[in-house]
Amino acid sequence: MKICVVGSGGREHALATVLRRQHDVVVTPGNPGIPGSVSTPATGIDADLYVIGPEAPLVAGLADELRAAGRLVFGPGADGARLEGSKAWMKDVLVEAGVPTARHGTFTDADAAFAFLDTLDGLYVVKTDGLAAGKGVVVTTSIDEARESVRDYLSGSAFGDAGRTLVIEEGLTGPEISVLAICDGQRAVALAPAQDFKRIGNGDTGPNTGGMGAYSPVPVATDDVIAMVMNDAVAPTLATLRAKGIDYRGVLYAGLMLTPTGPKMLEYNVRFGDPETQVVLPRVTSDLGELLASAAAGDLGAAPTFDDGAAVTVVCASEGYPRDLRLGDRIEGLDAAESVPGVSIFCAGVDADARGELITSGGRVLAVTGQGATISEARERAYAAVAHINWPGMQYRSDIASAAVTQTTQGEVR
Repeated sequence: MKICVVGSGGREHALATVLRRQHDVVVTPGNPGIPGSVSTPATGIDADLYVIGPEAPLVAGLADELRAAGRLVFGPGADGARLEGSKAWMKDVLVEAGVPTARHGTFTDADAAFAFLDTLDGLYVVKTDGLAAGKGVVVTTSIDEARESVRDYLSGSAFGDAGRTLVIEEGLTGPEISVLAICDGQRAVALAPAQDFKRIGNGDTGPNTGGMGAYSPVPVATDDVIAMVMNDAVAPTLATLRAKGIDYRGVLYAGLMLTPTGPKMLEYNVRFGDPETQVVLPRVTSDLGELLASAAAGDLGAAPTFDDGAAVTVVCASEGYPRDLRLGDRIEGLDAAESVPGVSIFCAGVDADARGELITSGGRVLAVTGQGATISEARERAYAAVAHINWPGMQYRSDIASAAVTQTTQGEVR
């Protein structure tokens, strides 16, 4: 089967790498670090299956355009992609589906937003309604910072029109997990759970980013927890979408917090997570392409299988990320990093200079994934590889999955 992967980041590099185990893969537009990258748009490529990676083309209706041309597409149409395109609409769907979520409100007026903030208990979450590349969220215990975020969002100074409508939520506490569900419009199967790290700094400090690392499996995400997520969140959400006439075929990415009163949905995304994809998909032992094709055709096949090991991803980012970026620096040490056993490097914000050498061209530059028998071994391999990589101002977190190494699941330290 020939598969066209749409996108240009680390997620798409990971998708292409795993799909290429059994299939021919082309990536558009890709980047100089992703083998099989072409400049031809997806609409000009003849393939048996199209897998759309990023949220922006899904919200813009690329899946609809391809399906109208008779193509088999894994990715929701613009109607389903609204789950990520509008956080306010997504919250409405959660309420209608009866999915537990944080107390929240949607606002276009600052005074009304400030009044709602005053009803909360000291942990404030302010989100853009529209797309903001994973960075349109402020989580703070400071009422002054929350109010300032409201002003910045509604004025358009922070995220333009994406923030002129915003969602405010009560802050929740507990471990977070990400569950990627493969949906065929009627049914869904879960991939292995992951946990990601959004803050730029060690100890979850500093501003939110698109994600600085991840690991899989997650000790607290037991089989019972995943079954609860699928039965109490994903299934009723798909049913609610069907009742609205939406045939959702693609990934439903559930971001949840395991609160003291049970799992609560933080948000849905409509595509493979980044960097969760880089730790979940390398662990797949079944045919990922056949699974995605069956979902795209509306007839979901057998549930995927995964190895018994673990994976840890560490994101290497440019100086200044997530705000003012330093770009154009040559990336050193990739060959040595890739020689570390069990390591894969997925390229995201990279370009090539006149000599064909990879240089930095974005905020999140590389996702370095280590695999091993345990989380500890996978983590050691990932950081051993990162130690070989360098460019001026490179930054990364040194605590990805450190807490998970000491957690116990079913009596076994992973």
